[in-house]
Amino acid sequence: MSLHSSLKVDKAGAAARSVLSRVERIKEIMKKGQWTANSTVTNLPKTKAVRVKAGKKKVKEEAAAPAAGGKAAAGAKAPAKK
Repeated sequence: MSLHSSLKVDKAGAAARSVLSRVERIKEIMKKGQWTANSTVTNLPKTKAVRVKAGKKKVKEEAAAPAAGGKAAAGAKAPAKK
């Protein structure tokens, strides 16, 4: 039996969360150095949820170098077969 298409979970919707859990908020506060030994888990300061935007993939410099070199660079790397 198959699953109906309307019941499938969308991965994109699950990735964009605007609310952090208490544990995630404490970890963020620890990274910033604002957590002390006397701090309590209640009454935590607000933390901003960082949203990561998908960007374009960068071309590696190694792949771009032979294309810029032209035929001379390609001929120097591959010896002619006899």
